[in-house]
Amino acid sequence: MLLLTFKHIIADFVLQNAWMAHGKDQRHGWALPLLVHCLIHLAVALVLILIVAPRFWFVAFIDFAIHITVDRAKGLVSSRFGMTPEHPWFWTVIGVDQALHHLTGFALSIFMAGAP
Repeated sequence: MLLLTFKHIIADFVLQNAWMAHGKDQRHGWALPLLVHCLIHLAVALVLILIVAPRFWFVAFIDFAIHITVDRAKGLVSSRFGMTPEHPWFWTVIGVDQALHHLTGFALSIFMAGAP
């Protein structure tokens, strides 16, 4: 869980730039920023998992698939409702997005811990 939380902090906050953060939530032109952002998640997860638990390399790809789905759903909601930081639901949507990412890490951690 700590490994995947560390991955999330690095990929979602340290390595994500404004082009990715704003671009992935746009009504048009969202695909490339979203893909780049999620490929960074994949790369960081894969490196860390290969160092700590290489037999679970495929978990990085599962995390990628879930992350891209959650972020696209957030992008659809954000663009549909014109959400900016001033919008009353903006921070709620950000919170739900982050909670889903952390629950993903939690579920994947349980999977890895329980694997024979």
